[in-house]
Amino acid sequence: IVVGTHALIADKVEFLDLGLIVIDEQHRFGVEQREALRLKGKQPPHVLTMTATPIPRTLAVTVFGDLDVSVLSELPQGRQAITSHVITDDQPQLVARVWQRVAEEVGQGRQAFVVCPRIDDADDGAELLLTGGIPEEQEFVEGEELVPPKPKRPLAAAISVTQSLKQNAALKNLRIEVLHGRQSSEEKADVMNRFTNKEIDVLVSTTVIEVGVDVPNATTMVILDADRFGVSQLHQLRGRVGRGGLPGLCLMLTSAEEGSLALERVKAVAETTDGFKLSEIDLELRREGDVLGATQSGGRSSLRLLRVLQDSKLIQDVRAEVADIFQADPTLEKHPLVAETLIQLDKARQDFLAKS
Repeated sequence: IVVGTHALIADKVEFLDLGLIVIDEQHRFGVEQREALRLKGKQPPHVLTMTATPIPRTLAVTVFGDLDVSVLSELPQGRQAITSHVITDDQPQLVARVWQRVAEEVGQGRQAFVVCPRIDDADDGAELLLTGGIPEEQEFVEGEELVPPKPKRPLAAAISVTQSLKQNAALKNLRIEVLHGRQSSEEKADVMNRFTNKEIDVLVSTTVIEVGVDVPNATTMVILDADRFGVSQLHQLRGRVGRGGLPGLCLMLTSAEEGSLALERVKAVAETTDGFKLSEIDLELRREGDVLGATQSGGRSSLRLLRVLQDSKLIQDVRAEVADIFQADPTLEKHPLVAETLIQLDKARQDFLAKS
């Protein structure tokens, strides 16, 4: 058994007889990356992928029946529910209450995360881009752009927010530190160790905490400019709290305007903790990408009229009909038009049918 990171995809890594691949956090791997790993087997290996929030293309493939799905709907043992709320910038009293709430949690011996979309004021959001945030989702869906309009104020940056919170009267005497991707590995490890050991009360961070962070004593998360994060990313971030025996609280602050798609996306995350339901919302917002290509979301799809979720019943009926046809006529001798259509499906797209 070999346990590794993306490094296992490298050409120099060879397996004697690869029989099973388990990919955790599947949404963080591209189609070609997963396929490169699958091709390391002499014979096609079994592939099990795991994720709390399937990407749109993966969810679409499950609807078409090309992936078998098992859903674990219950919380892990000892894990508590997470309550989420959306606060808009035009509610200054509620915004002030957010920091009072953080102070109350710390006063009870607990800890909090504050998540920002940028590192500093000069940051172009590259870290957010690399971790699956909204810059990668620049697609138009039925006339409305998913990417929020240019903000009325600079986006929250971890370094400046840290300094600001240290001056916040509600957080007086709290131990506040910052964590971001530009720090060295040693610096990041030191900060996380101190946070885990309860030497830090409030950790201001970028998306570097999205996965792999388990601090049971952290019960509260404040996400600033939440509309700048994708649906799955908000859900993953929120999952960093409530991991111990205490309920979690996630407060999402946003400047998105009422009625905008950006605000609706954030509200959708706040209304449910069901990752599969959120994936369906993500699929509706971002579209399925190309089920026969590498695009994992967006409008660049081979589908012209079909909408995966709205037409799921039709897709199921067609799957059943196709199964009956092939059972009665495996060579399609009596169905020449179906055979001709399959022949016209180019080789590149045929290959993608085998890719998870």
